[in-house]
Amino acid sequence: MRTVAVIGAGQMGTGIAQTVAQFGMKVLLADVDMARAEAGRAKIDQALGKLVGRGKITTDEATAALGRITAVPDYAPMIEAELIIEAATEKEEIKHRIFAEAGKVLAAGSIMASNTSSIPITRMAVSSPDPARFIGLHFFNPVPVMGLIEVIPGLATSKETVARTRTFAEGLSKQVVLAEDEPGFVVNRILLPMINEAVFVLGQGTASIPDIDKGCRLGLNHPMGPLELADFVGLVPASISSRCSTTPPATASTAPRRCW
Repeated sequence: MRTVAVIGAGQMGTGIAQTVAQFGMKVLLADVDMARAEAGRAKIDQALGKLVGRGKITTDEATAALGRITAVPDYAPMIEAELIIEAATEKEEIKHRIFAEAGKVLAAGSIMASNTSSIPITRMAVSSPDPARFIGLHFFNPVPVMGLIEVIPGLATSKETVARTRTFAEGLSKQVVLAEDEPGFVVNRILLPMINEAVFVLGQGTASIPDIDKGCRLGLNHPMGPLELADFVGLVPASISSRCSTTPPATASTAPRRCW
């Protein structure tokens, strides 16, 4: 990949753009308008400045990385991108519109990917021009720090697309988890029942918020407790939470609550 387009200049999109640029690739950063795209680039400038201040990178490296990021007003410049990554809000109807519009400039042989954390890849691929070249590419927040990317092929995703996407992800010095196209993929499918259970433990009065988080930090060796993490990542996507049972089956009052 020489040129990567990122659609969405929020927390995830700017993190992806920064990471890709730091690894030597040109980035086209877009949002709903030029002002937001430019604001996203300015945010990346600030993030790179903090890295310089902490001695993580040099001033020249920060300048070079920022110079590889171009804010663009629309999808037209993305015709030169070998990879287009959608990193917009987790609203499926918005993502479908993005795929349909960006698909008009997707070059032959280029790949379209979604950074969704939960929405089915196969379902979103119907709005792309070629489902064989559509894939899930789930980064974790904060992108420049987190060392994992989930690669999720849909039913129609080609083996070549999977291989090229994995090579791209590993080229960012990330570890890759290959996941099937199921609710929550791997990490969120495991994480969200844990957060739900922490809420149940709190609601039943078993322990306080500080003690629940302390127990998981020290007992499970997690960097932060589940309730602290819930505050950090925000609300659970409806596409996952709707699959979670909040009450045990009537025939087994002690059965664990779980997501399928």
